[in-house]
Amino acid sequence: MNSEILSTLLAQEDELQLHYFNNQTAWELGSLIKTAADQNAAPIAIEIYAFEHVLFSYFMPGTNKDNHDWIKRKRQSVMRFSHSSYYTGQYNAAKNRNFETIPYLDPKEYCAHGGSFPIRLKNSGLVGAVTVSGLAQEVDHQMVIDALRIIVAKQAREAREATK
Repeated sequence: MNSEILSTLLAQEDELQLHYFNNQTAWELGSLIKTAADQNAAPIAIEIYAFEHVLFSYFMPGTNKDNHDWIKRKRQSVMRFSHSSYYTGQYNAAKNRNFETIPYLDPKEYCAHGGSFPIRLKNSGLVGAVTVSGLAQEVDHQMVIDALRIIVAKQAREAREATK
C-alpha cells in the first residue's frame, strides 16, 4: 500500500482525538454508527470498548458469532499497537509482511483488518477502541470515521461555547 494511504490513516488518528470520553459518549458514538447502518441496511456488529470495559455492543440482524470474533481480534490489535486495525494491515502490507503469520501474534487473538479505531483523548492517549464488523474492511473503517467526526465536531463546539 502506498505511503499516501498510510499518511491519510495516521492523519485520521491525529484528527479524531476526543476532549473527553465517558459512557454517554460511548452510547452516542454507538448509536450514530447503528443509525448509519440502519440507513444503509448494513448488517454490522458494533462495539465501543474503553477503560477495560465494553460500554456499547450491538449486533444487527444478519450478524453472527464470527462478527464477535472479528471485533475482538480487531480491538486487540488496536489496543496492542495503538493504531487503527486498518492502518496496521496496510502498514504490514507495505512491508510485504503477512500480519497473521507474525510468530509472536496469535491469529486467534489479533487481526489487521479495517474496522477498529483507537479512542484517544487529547493530551492523554489511548483509552479504548470503537469497532465495526460485517462489511468490507474499508467500509467498516469509514463507518467508524464518519461517526467519530460527528462526536469530535460536537465536542469542539462544546469547548468553544465553554470559553465564551
